[in-house]
Amino acid sequence: MAAYSRTQLLLLLISSVCLCGFGSVLGSKAASGPAEPPNPPVLRVADPPVKDAPAAAAAAAAAGASQPRRATGWKLSEEEACREDLTRLCPKHTWTNNLAVLECLQDRREETEIAPDCNHLLWNYKLNLTTDPKFESVATEVCKSTIAEIKECNEEERGRGYLVSCLVDHRGNISEYQCNQYITKMTGIVFSDYRLICGFMDKCKDDINYLRCGSISVGHKDVHSQGEVISCLEKELVREAEQKDNLRPIKEECQRAILRVAELSSDDFHLDRHLYFSCRDDRERFCQNTQAGEGKVYKCLFNHKFEEAMSEKCRDALTTRQKLISQDYRVSYSLAKACKLDLRKQRCSLDTNLPRAREARLSYLLLCLEAAVHRGRPVSGECQGEMLDYRRMLMEDFSLSPEIVLHCRTEIEAHCSGLHRKGRTLHCLMRIGRGDRTTVDSVCQSALQTLIQSADPGADYRIDRALNEACESVIQTACKHIRNGDPMILSCLMEHLYTEKMVEDCEHRLLELQYFISRDWKLDPILYKKCQGDAARLCHTHGWNETSELMPPGAVFSCLYRHAYRTEEQGRRLSRDCKVEVQRILHQRALDVKLDPELQKRCMTDLGKWCSEKTDAGQELECLQDHLEDLVSACREVVGNLTELESEDIQIDALLIRACEPVTQAHCHDVADNQIDTGDLMECLVQNKHQKEMNDKCAVGVTHFQLIQMKDFRFSYKFKMACKEDVLRLCPNIKKKVDVVICLSTTVRNDTLQEAKEQRVSLKCRKQLRVEELEMSEDIRLEPELYDPCKSDISRLCPNVAFGNAQMIECLKEQKKQLSQRCHQRIFRLQEVEMTDPELDYQLMRVCKQMIKRFCTDADTRNVLQCLKQNKNSELMDPKCKQMITKRQITQNTDYRLNPVLRKACRADIPKFCQPILNKASEDSELEGQVIACLKLKYADQRLSPDCEDQIRVILQESALDYRLDPQLQRHCTDEISRLCAEEAAAQEQTGQVEECLKVNLLKIKQEACKKEVLNMLKESKADIFVDPVLHTACALDLKHHCAAITPGRGRQMSCLMEALQDKRVRLQPECKKRLQDRIDMWSYAAKVAPAEGFSDLAVQVMTSPSKNYILLMIALSVCVLFLVGLLCGRITKRVTRELKDR
Repeated sequence: MAAYSRTQLLLLLISSVCLCGFGSVLGSKAASGPAEPPNPPVLRVADPPVKDAPAAAAAAAAAGASQPRRATGWKLSEEEACREDLTRLCPKHTWTNNLAVLECLQDRREETEIAPDCNHLLWNYKLNLTTDPKFESVATEVCKSTIAEIKECNEEERGRGYLVSCLVDHRGNISEYQCNQYITKMTGIVFSDYRLICGFMDKCKDDINYLRCGSISVGHKDVHSQGEVISCLEKELVREAEQKDNLRPIKEECQRAILRVAELSSDDFHLDRHLYFSCRDDRERFCQNTQAGEGKVYKCLFNHKFEEAMSEKCRDALTTRQKLISQDYRVSYSLAKACKLDLRKQRCSLDTNLPRAREARLSYLLLCLEAAVHRGRPVSGECQGEMLDYRRMLMEDFSLSPEIVLHCRTEIEAHCSGLHRKGRTLHCLMRIGRGDRTTVDSVCQSALQTLIQSADPGADYRIDRALNEACESVIQTACKHIRNGDPMILSCLMEHLYTEKMVEDCEHRLLELQYFISRDWKLDPILYKKCQGDAARLCHTHGWNETSELMPPGAVFSCLYRHAYRTEEQGRRLSRDCKVEVQRILHQRALDVKLDPELQKRCMTDLGKWCSEKTDAGQELECLQDHLEDLVSACREVVGNLTELESEDIQIDALLIRACEPVTQAHCHDVADNQIDTGDLMECLVQNKHQKEMNDKCAVGVTHFQLIQMKDFRFSYKFKMACKEDVLRLCPNIKKKVDVVICLSTTVRNDTLQEAKEQRVSLKCRKQLRVEELEMSEDIRLEPELYDPCKSDISRLCPNVAFGNAQMIECLKEQKKQLSQRCHQRIFRLQEVEMTDPELDYQLMRVCKQMIKRFCTDADTRNVLQCLKQNKNSELMDPKCKQMITKRQITQNTDYRLNPVLRKACRADIPKFCQPILNKASEDSELEGQVIACLKLKYADQRLSPDCEDQIRVILQESALDYRLDPQLQRHCTDEISRLCAEEAAAQEQTGQVEECLKVNLLKIKQEACKKEVLNMLKESKADIFVDPVLHTACALDLKHHCAAITPGRGRQMSCLMEALQDKRVRLQPECKKRLQDRIDMWSYAAKVAPAEGFSDLAVQVMTSPSKNYILLMIALSVCVLFLVGLLCGRITKRVTRELKDR
């Protein structure tokens, strides 16, 4: 055991006695006195040691120690060579203690020189002291109990220097105070000069000479310069790792020796002579109250490394030491000590005999222990605290990661020079890696990703100092409810991205970090904790600290979110906890396309081609969705999949959700509170898009999503789930949503018209189809077949009209006569559908919503307009709704095809009486009220079927009150109305004043077409008094008193009034009498101006005349008179003939 331990100590370059062959020479020279330093002997440290060299060297050391100067009571202070320096530099109370004098002189300030003779005396004293067996005996006495406790040291062979070496190596385990102090002093002596460290000269002589790190000759340099030799070797070792050039590398055994020296000096910064002298003033400035030992001073200085007051020399020395720690974690005393048991427990340190093995690297240690923490395995709090410090160290200074320095040198020099401190360079590289300015080399990108994984800032944002400082104000305001250092802080910051609470600098730092976190799902500790089982089960992932070249960035998270939205029927799904986390992250990362690695990779070309100017939050994804048809297939697929997920869970669009918060709280809080969103929230937002709580941002966002949904029916989650089977069966190979809706709607309509026994479209699909049709009616852009033909008309006729709320559609309807032919045809078809199904008339349903609830709650949706028309003149009718009803009536009267009730009632009469008009008309052109005008004339002739007559009577009654409902009258009499009846036409409430005005001014009408229309009105009013609202109002009481028993219609009540007018016994109301007389005069004039064109027309006029009985009586009398005259004439004729015969 002792032999094995001895071999191990020699291989690991223990800080023991220098047992090389030159020790006895120096000892004998020193005995002759220090007055004249001996010439430096030729050292042959590179020669192989003789087998008995250790014994010979020990004997020589003993002889040297027995010289008079080493006798009991000998003091360094009594030596002439050092007396002057001692008096000048050391306090008097230290003179009696040789070790105190030695410490004082070797720790003096660098600018303070000591005499060469004193310097050489100190060297000889230290060399003889460390090789003196009495020194070992003192150690045995002082450290008796400690040696017994440390098994390795107790088994060492005495008298050969190995005991002290072992105690130095295990000084961290020495609890005995006196022994600890003694070993600490001896360690300081050994580390004061690299030549005193056994084996160091053997292993590093060639490298020292090749690199010109310093002279190895005794006395050539003073004690201060000897620390520079090790510093020079350390810097070269670091340079090799950072540059990987073809220069001669440091020999492996020297590399091990350098790291071992750094390791053995890790607890006390006095032992790193170069760093000690470089940072002595900084230690006093920053760490004055920090007790030396256990690496505390190192850590204190590390924490103040980027302070403005820190000297550059000290900062460089600290950086070198940190770089050595990156290569071998054992160079950090506190980290190695705190994590020793955890490393063993987690099987992180596999080969302790190879200090530079992969397992010794700081990054490997951090990854291994972080993996254990993330998996929920126990890691001591002390170790986690040390890990936190060194993870922060890696994030603060990029130069501590040799891979970054090696592979990112070009990017640093080009874009990030001068940003070295506080993690700024690293964030600059991250910004470039994110693609904000340019792109980085793939090797540099990989190095950055590796560093982020090693530092694991996702677990504690405070590790990233640049982020911590930039986001401090946001954390204090927006995230103050979360415990400091909690991983949810980053999540909180992401939730407040692009909000008023976010500051610009924090936004940039956050996105730079999230870019790299998003490329490795394991870097979100909460996600990893909740989903590691699901990822292994569904996505075939590796361990936390294992990577796969075959697994592209972001692939695991993509796999997880695809499974997150699966239904039970679709198979394997995520656990509930994992799904919640996946949705949380998906909602946050959807704010920026660069946080979706798969999307960014596949759409890089399209982003540059279509969306280079879309730089605001969320605009890039919207742009890709807008150009979905133009994207390359790979990009189109990933954008389509993400859009499909959005339709199921609209909260993925976080910007939209924030913008819509007021309307959500007011109208959609029930569906918003549901943990599982299946498209209900978006449907609710669409339905409430025009509520007062709706702001412009929300309305634009909702409309944009509606427009995107038109591109593919899969983008409407509820529609897809309700109708996917129907689509596959009835509308295969159709992808666009609008085409699918038309296909299914046509199928439903055909089945309804044909009165099919069973509808081919399922009930649940029909219900959702109705929702989609209603949504599409709100914005013309949602109906491409209507929007595309009307684009030019929109820009020409309705340039300032909003698209939403069906305002654009309404504008086109009002400008119908000026539309282009194609647009006019589409608008006509739309109106035909709306009149058949008024629920699709968005403006009507919106404006009359309350009136429908009041008057038409029991009415079928297809009869809503008919119900509203019947209640139009109710006192409770809302004026705006009444106005909208009038608009729809005007539209209906322009073409019988827009009045489904009339069309059905008159389906036999129209071809019978109005076929010539139908022959001239095309399918998509309007008839301008010609067919209805034709039916009105036949109504006056009393030739229509009862059902058709009833409908025409209603139209006549309505148009008699409002001239605008008579398209032919309005068409031919527009100028006359403006000239003769402008005041009446301007009245807000139309009650037949314009028609009355035209009748009164019949003689003044110049246009024959208008005069003919007015005469037709007079003719129609003969048939039914209800068609003449002015006369009906004036004679309402007389009708009640004198004609109550008369059935309305066919001129019966009008005849009753005419008879009453002629009956002197009946006294009519003065107004009624006057109006009746006026009507008789008008009819007389009409008869003169427009005489009957044929016998049938004359017969109709007679039959419809109010004086029909009188006329018929007179005709009968005339016939009788003619008959009698004929008889008389015949008798006379016969008599004449007989007289002639008689002759």
